[in-house]
Amino acid sequence: MSIEIPTVTLNNGVTMPILGFGVFRVPAEETERVVTDALATGYRHIDTAAAYGNEEAVGRAIAASGIPRDELFVTTKLWIHDGGEDGTERAFESSLSKLGLDRLDLYLIHQPLGDYYSSWRAMQDLNRQGVVRAIGVSNFHPDRLVDLVDHNEVVPAVNQIETHPFHQRTTDQQVMAERGIQIESWGPLAEGKNDIFTNPVLTEIGQVHGRSVAQVTLRWLVQRGVVVIPKSAKQERMAENIDVFDFELTDDQMDRIATLETGKSVAFDHRDPAMVSWLNSRRDR
Repeated sequence: MSIEIPTVTLNNGVTMPILGFGVFRVPAEETERVVTDALATGYRHIDTAAAYGNEEAVGRAIAASGIPRDELFVTTKLWIHDGGEDGTERAFESSLSKLGLDRLDLYLIHQPLGDYYSSWRAMQDLNRQGVVRAIGVSNFHPDRLVDLVDHNEVVPAVNQIETHPFHQRTTDQQVMAERGIQIESWGPLAEGKNDIFTNPVLTEIGQVHGRSVAQVTLRWLVQRGVVVIPKSAKQERMAENIDVFDFELTDDQMDRIATLETGKSVAFDHRDPAMVSWLNSRRDR
């Protein structure tokens, strides 16, 4: 596939495709086939995590693809209980080995929980060594993000957070922009919740452009400068999701989508004490 995916430039000069492919909740036994299909479809940015349990399968698909390493952008993430200054280095080496790579493009702290300050110090060292080109965080609300920035030398390059038409994170994006941090969306299609695929506003805009609700939603995000990592196990949907760079939403259409904001997560709230306890209990990932 010949679709050219635009890039964003991170705060350390590294370029990152604005649209990638995520493998959250893709079973390990299906991941190799799914990532193989995604790479064949034209994706060059792949996002996984230690907690997903499918890094090895991602690595096999990358190795079998024959795509030159410098054409790929690979992200993985550090789980809560693998952190700390010593644990982070071990976890990084484990992820690198499972992926079959000699370097990562982006390494993220997966959750704003546990001793993530020690983890960040270790990640800064990995970044200085050149084994990871950029480091960042995931699921950090603005208060924790700013506190991390204010007490450390390296500013996170990316903050990957739940972002979609029902939870738009415009204030978060503004805080990040002021500090040179790139917003990245997980769950850009709201995990299919809130009847997103039959939403009348998104459907009507899609009809105007001859596009699907998924394409309208992804276009709305990339037009806001948000990096997106949609997931699909079906190759025809992968092709649909990547094909969002030859049309543009009008200001009025962007504003209409903005009215869908609910201010609520469709997945989980990191400020909910019960959710924090649940995440912290997942020692086995």
